[in-house]
Amino acid sequence: MKDQLRYHLEDKPPFSISLLLAAQHLLAALGGIIAVPLVIGSALNLSAAEKIALVNAALLVSGAVTFVQSRGIGPIGLRLPAVMGTSFTFVASAIAIGNSEYGVSGILGSSLVASLVMIIGSFFMPQIRKLFPPVVTGTVVAMIGLSLLPVGLDWFAGGQVGSTQYATASNLLVAFLVLFVVIGLTQWGKGILSSASIVIGMVVGYLVVILFEKGFGFDLGLTHFSGIKEASVFALPELFKYGFSFPISGIIGMSIAYLVTIVESSGNFLALGEATQCKVTGKRMKGGILCEGLGSALAALMSTTPFSTFAQNIGIISLTGVASRFVVAMTGILLVLAGIFPIFGALVVSIPLPVLGGAGLMMFAMIITAGIQVLGRVEINKRNGLVISVSLGLGLMVTMRPEVLNALPEFIQVIFKSGITVGSLSALILNLILPGREIVQDDELEEA
Repeated sequence: MKDQLRYHLEDKPPFSISLLLAAQHLLAALGGIIAVPLVIGSALNLSAAEKIALVNAALLVSGAVTFVQSRGIGPIGLRLPAVMGTSFTFVASAIAIGNSEYGVSGILGSSLVASLVMIIGSFFMPQIRKLFPPVVTGTVVAMIGLSLLPVGLDWFAGGQVGSTQYATASNLLVAFLVLFVVIGLTQWGKGILSSASIVIGMVVGYLVVILFEKGFGFDLGLTHFSGIKEASVFALPELFKYGFSFPISGIIGMSIAYLVTIVESSGNFLALGEATQCKVTGKRMKGGILCEGLGSALAALMSTTPFSTFAQNIGIISLTGVASRFVVAMTGILLVLAGIFPIFGALVVSIPLPVLGGAGLMMFAMIITAGIQVLGRVEINKRNGLVISVSLGLGLMVTMRPEVLNALPEFIQVIFKSGITVGSLSALILNLILPGREIVQDDELEEA
């Protein structure tokens, strides 16, 4: 296969270029990182100051764990360009614990103890890696992109289905403008213009929106600067802010969420391997899951929610060809700065959704393309066809119609509410039980 990477895994672009490329990952990840603490804070009726504290801590810890995951420290870290952030997998359990007598201290205590599931589980990743031959890997990678696509579509349209601003002409025009700029720069741009196509496209889109609203007086309803005005210039998260309590039911709920996260993160690691043209061995997966577990424990100590690898940033690598892990390590540094300088994060969050959607649609679609490329190397016989079709069908069912789970017990919904989890588990199980299974040989798992 032709090498389409502009910067490979161990390449170190010049500082100024690395900073611009790191900003692309920051823009893609920041909204998702702050969304989880805001959702949990709102559900628990926390004060504005408490929600801001959750967000600041999430950004700071995200940055620290992203840096370690990308660079590696001893046995800890995937050593691939993986951006870390707060995970929606833990939201349902966190809200259930928080609304009990234990409150936020119960969320943090349960998360801290249950992180042992991921830490201990990391030592079994070399064995788990053997369960991912190409037919499973390709299906999981494609499902990651397919599950993210509805998010990108809602960004593209400017919000949630049913809102008055959804898919208005102005939203679609802005999103298409960004999309066309990204396509043009990616295809015909040279050097940094192509590598930084996403951030350039978003900057162009944002500036056009500001020009029309502030310069020409058009009321598009897309720019909101109140968050920037209200944000603090400097703030440090507090250790042990809420204390810890350890409800058994909360620990069990969080433990299940951590098990689900191991499955999701394994798929993300494999997708990263495809995007970076690097074989993801059991040893790498062990370091990556260990980093996530330790990072989630640190998050609890810093009074915020658990972490996992962000799938949306994989699309940036696939689209731009920038696979340098040192670029993403710099993204980690930017996230730390966003955590201690909230005004910086508020500026990025003010970017209109259609601007994000124009770039996001391409990023997520590129993940689907990566999955298709893997499946293109698989013999599509009757057996493999069943693995692929059933797994994608079940994963899309949960993604597109999550209401199918409404009649099930809550703990079942927590496990199966993610299309990535459902698609991954289906592919793993079908590949194990159907005759003619391909075995991933031990020599394929050794570090190169």
